[in-house]
Amino acid sequence: MILSKKVIFMLFVSIVLLLVPASAIRGFLEEPNTKIDGYLRYVESPEYRNSEECPIIRSNYLICDPNLIHVAMTLDSQYLRGSIAAVHSVLKHTYCPENVYFHFVATKDSDFQELTQMVKSIFPSLSFKVCIFDGFRVKKLISSSIRQALDNPLNYARTYLAEIIEPCVERVIYLDSDVIIVDDIQKLWSISLTGSRIIGAPEYCHANFRTYFNDNFWSDTKLSKVFQGEKPCYFNTGVMVMDLGKWRKGDYTVKIEKWMEIQKEKRIYELGSLPPFMLVFGGEIEGIDHRWNQHGLGGDNLVNSCRTLHPGPVSLLHWSGKGKPWVRLDQGNPCPVDLLWEPYDLYRHSSNDSFGQQEQ
Repeated sequence: MILSKKVIFMLFVSIVLLLVPASAIRGFLEEPNTKIDGYLRYVESPEYRNSEECPIIRSNYLICDPNLIHVAMTLDSQYLRGSIAAVHSVLKHTYCPENVYFHFVATKDSDFQELTQMVKSIFPSLSFKVCIFDGFRVKKLISSSIRQALDNPLNYARTYLAEIIEPCVERVIYLDSDVIIVDDIQKLWSISLTGSRIIGAPEYCHANFRTYFNDNFWSDTKLSKVFQGEKPCYFNTGVMVMDLGKWRKGDYTVKIEKWMEIQKEKRIYELGSLPPFMLVFGGEIEGIDHRWNQHGLGGDNLVNSCRTLHPGPVSLLHWSGKGKPWVRLDQGNPCPVDLLWEPYDLYRHSSNDSFGQQEQ
């Protein structure tokens, strides 16, 4: 009997899920009676808390404690379900979850108090802060891109993390809302940013770098010389280790904004917040293992298509692209890789609820 590729992949996914340690899945198997607007309250796994081996947080001002791992994510109602799943995955797989501090970034026009209370109710022991981002500053710089979701001002918040987050925080891991981590985030946090490098991320040098910019850019030697002497590679800004101390000293927010101003005048690229990062940091990225960003699982930017995992080990899965796992699951037509996201989903539908049915 010959099995189709889809059947073989489904069997592979099933085996992967069976191999996940019981302690890592106990939390989402225990469904408490309490729901918070449809979400289950996160059940902590005692096995993941060992105060004798985890660094002790001693600072009176918690956020400045040097033993903390800082994670930044955006927070809004449209992608809340993905953000909650991402936080869930981080807590499930890190050895010292009490030492992870989340910086959630929300826009002024969002109901940030309601979002704050929602996170606090779902994760009672989570150390976090909801920071307010003034989207008006960047809104005037945004050019329309190939997908409307990329034009959301919150999509550009990563550019302003050095200003939004307290000055005592000198390093942060930025994560998109459509990821799950299946490894200890401490490993990603401990990656060295050598020399003057400010960002660490997986690089993909086989990708055609030229396609991320149009002829208006490449035909203008004053613009394209930015890559002179460099060997730039594509990198995905949905997962980055960022040195905020070096960022502040180099005023890199202003450098990115200058490229956005040029884009408004000359239209040199078609994507959203990614190209300005490539223009400023291309060729100067600290390349890290590809296992930390298995991206593209949502298809491309225009077509919601199914994709398989890349070869090799996996520490982080990323549903970049048009398709989001919670939408496809709710529509009853998930891709095989969406089954890897589903165990971290803390949302449970009521019979008359339509949450997540809209296109993301």
